Amino acid sequence: MSDLQELYQSVILDHNRKPRNFGELPSASHEADGRNPLCGDEVHVALVLDEAGTIADVKFTGHGCAISKASASLMTAAVKGKSRSEAEELFARFHALVLGQDPDEGKTLGQLVVFSGVSRFPVRVKCASLAWHTLKAALESGATDTAAVPAVSTE
Repeated sequence: MSDLQELYQSVILDHNRKPRNFGELPSASHEADGRNPLCGDEVHVALVLDEAGTIADVKFTGHGCAISKASASLMTAAVKGKSRSEAEELFARFHALVLGQDPDEGKTLGQLVVFSGVSRFPVRVKCASLAWHTLKAALESGATDTAAVPAVSTE
């Protein structure tokens, strides 16, 4: 295994074991639930959008594989403090990365680049993108509405 692959694996395992922003967010203004019925991963994303449309706080709960949990952890860290449009742009760039369609190969995505190898394992794309699709559903939901994301599309 190359040094870069080992680093990526180390980051994913660290965020799986000690996920950041994990827990309930009682003051959430937007939230959604996501499920991947193929493998059983489930995630709940809750966020607080301030008056300016900035993600003031974001947390997740749920269970799943290491890739799913690490992706949710890294996602919450990446979108906190971002505007809705910045978060949606980050979603699009991350999704392109895990699909192997990012010409930049994640070089401008910071730590999210650790998911660049996921595209080689199509079944894992859904694991990596579940929290992101759920975040998108939460952003699109009305205040305090809970949106359901029954299955994650990789298209």
